[in-house]
Amino acid sequence: RRYPTVELRAETFGGSAHVPVPSDSAFLEALLLELRLVQEHAFVEQRDTCTRIGRSSVYAVPTAAGELWPVLAFRRSGLIYACLPLVEGPMEPRPPLLTVRGLSQGLALLLGIVDYVSPSRKNEAELKAKIGQLRHRLIQACPLGTPLNADIRSLSGSFEDIQEMPADKDQPAWRSSSYRGKPQVNVCITEKVKCMQYGQRDVVDTWQVYGAVNCKCDIEGSAPSVTLSLSLPTNAPPLQDIVVHHCVTSVEPAMLLSTSAQPLHDAVYSGPYKFPFIPPSDSFNLCYYTSQVPVPPILGCYQLVEEGSQIKITVNLKLHESIKNSFEYCEARIPFFNRGPIAQLEYKVSYGQLDLSREKSLLVWVIGQKFPKSLEVSLTGTVSFGTAGEEHPTDYVCTGSTAYVKLYFRIPDFTLTGCYVDQHSVQIFVPGKPKITASRELISSDYYIWNSKAPAPMVYKPLLD
Repeated sequence: RRYPTVELRAETFGGSAHVPVPSDSAFLEALLLELRLVQEHAFVEQRDTCTRIGRSSVYAVPTAAGELWPVLAFRRSGLIYACLPLVEGPMEPRPPLLTVRGLSQGLALLLGIVDYVSPSRKNEAELKAKIGQLRHRLIQACPLGTPLNADIRSLSGSFEDIQEMPADKDQPAWRSSSYRGKPQVNVCITEKVKCMQYGQRDVVDTWQVYGAVNCKCDIEGSAPSVTLSLSLPTNAPPLQDIVVHHCVTSVEPAMLLSTSAQPLHDAVYSGPYKFPFIPPSDSFNLCYYTSQVPVPPILGCYQLVEEGSQIKITVNLKLHESIKNSFEYCEARIPFFNRGPIAQLEYKVSYGQLDLSREKSLLVWVIGQKFPKSLEVSLTGTVSFGTAGEEHPTDYVCTGSTAYVKLYFRIPDFTLTGCYVDQHSVQIFVPGKPKITASRELISSDYYIWNSKAPAPMVYKPLLD
């Protein structure tokens, strides 16, 4: 979808440095080249030179008129999601990414589309129907080029339910309907932890925490006012890289200045984090944040050694004592790439249960809902393989002894930062006593433990300045 009014604004802001958006076909061709989906194995200097090391999903896409920047693009489940945010200012020199407000808005909109489209990826007919409705939903979500509601799934797929003009002139555009009934507010803090553990002295382990605060406010009125506060325990690391929803009416400036790109210091804003807002009618993410927590929740060591036709594996996992020992699920998956099916398996686990996948190329260690009192579990085993077939998984990164264990877990009623919503601090300026429900959870995301007996691939190592 193109917005001529936004393109005109971009030309006004950019001046002589403005690069016009090419035709759809030319843009697609240039984007596929930049994402290495065409000419993947060829060296393209403008794309593959060492001076252009990609650290994010923001690209400079070369076109006939010059480099188009910033193009926000990523792949998910076989589809490409992309948008070109407006830079409200001069393009020379290029402004820092954190100052481009349209990037967070564009990312929220694309993630909303992913959430709407992804559940139908395996059903071709359902996917086509959803994409057919996407245009109508985008008219509501982003009518004139500025995202008003990133929750695409909650919007209507037809024009019949769209309000042409709010009944109340004070009603903001993002409140598309009015609620009737008992007031209630549901808040859920979801934190995802990413981790790379190598078990090697010369490679630094890394971990990152990403949080999102989701709200659903069923409140009467055309423009109800709500104030919600996020709190942290004493001496907890502060929240950083905070991005707020457009319905937030005001925030403490220091709250938005704390960034993970700079080292922590005592003057960093540490809360409480207050968000006054006029909520949309449907579920929405009030804010996103990151935090520099001191330790990952689960420490691990993985050793894989080849001895003739057999492989010996050892996995040790330890739950940090500060982590709540109560999981909805916790399991470790051990894939074996570029090999045949597992023909023979001998193992010993100190805790939990070990299962073999149907295709016999993956070990699933189900730890369960609790670690033992020692907070440590271990697995040792010997594996031998049969003849490889086309149906068995391959990976050009994980060759030889380069391999990993990937952890999957969810801890309800817990956050790694300690962040929580004090229900008594939620202020709602409407008649009646609203029901307030607050929950939180910690979920693993790309949680890898690499084989310490082999070099980890460079693509997974942090880029050190």
